[in-house]
Amino acid sequence: MTDVDGEACYAIAPGHRLQWEEAQQAWVVLYPEGMVKLNDSAAEILQRCDGKTTLTALTTDLETAFGETDLADDVAQLVSAAVEHGWLVRR
Repeated sequence: MTDVDGEACYAIAPGHRLQWEEAQQAWVVLYPEGMVKLNDSAAEILQRCDGKTTLTALTTDLETAFGETDLADDVAQLVSAAVEHGWLVRR
């Protein structure tokens, strides 16, 4: 698993695009080799990866938006996996 930094900002990687796919009725990551259909949680996280917001601030935003606590580990795991798969890059 790739280590992620709470004070770092992450963004969709060059050559990748996050978009709503009507045919899939889901958010997807599109890239030259294919497409990944995201579940609702992953989509909420990746939509907030704008390259300007720290991972800590992103997590706080999610916790506020959904009335949840202790999401840091889940968010970090998803971001780590997305970095490993090449969907996200650290800014």
